[in-house]
Amino acid sequence: MDLLPLEPVDESWNTALVVVAHPDDVEFGAAAAVARWTDQGKTVIYCMVTSGEAGIDGMTPDEAREVRIGEQIESAKIVGVDTVEFLGLPDGVIEYGVALRRSITEVVRKHKPDIIITNNFRENWGGSMPNQPDHIAVGRAALNSAGDAGNRWIFSEQLTDGVEPWGGVKEVWAAGSPDSAHGVDTTDTFDRGVASLVAHKAYIDGLGWEHFDPAEFLEGMSRPTGSRLGVTHAAPFEVFKLTWGE
Repeated sequence: MDLLPLEPVDESWNTALVVVAHPDDVEFGAAAAVARWTDQGKTVIYCMVTSGEAGIDGMTPDEAREVRIGEQIESAKIVGVDTVEFLGLPDGVIEYGVALRRSITEVVRKHKPDIIITNNFRENWGGSMPNQPDHIAVGRAALNSAGDAGNRWIFSEQLTDGVEPWGGVKEVWAAGSPDSAHGVDTTDTFDRGVASLVAHKAYIDGLGWEHFDPAEFLEGMSRPTGSRLGVTHAAPFEVFKLTWGE
């Protein structure tokens, strides 16, 4: 079955907060889009809910935590992101619920983004491959936090020292969702997206994927997506609009 064409996302925003579960989650598909936006002069902030400490079988969590934090900071710089925050929640066992919503809402109120970007939080990736539980929990909570942040009676203990509710999130975008109907042209920044994934060397080596080629892997997603948008490379997003009448 042929996939429907994608619509370009609305890029009339200034600040985006990227909220994902692990270091490397952005780089497996959306980092080239981030490079496009920082080139446009937009501000993009990363928030990693965990530090990915359970992601490398050959390293203890304490070792892996430091390695993965370093790799993520370096990876972010490649695509023009200077601010990377780590919430330090436990990798692999994130639970959706009030505590997770509270943690993410605090970051939203701090940075006051126009949009929130997260990863696919559907049950699968559009086929038989199931999604990872942390992705599902974090994506759902990131979507909820857009409303939570604007309600002064939710997590009101955060509203001290000048912190105010933030109801300015207009949309939440889920990268790589199988229900994506929008896309971003990443043709000019594709190579930087690849470089940002290469920066996660210890993590990729730890996966044991023999002959893994980051460029080939990312092209396997970006070229089919690009054809749906009428360009060479693109990143897909499911867009959740949070304003009435749009």
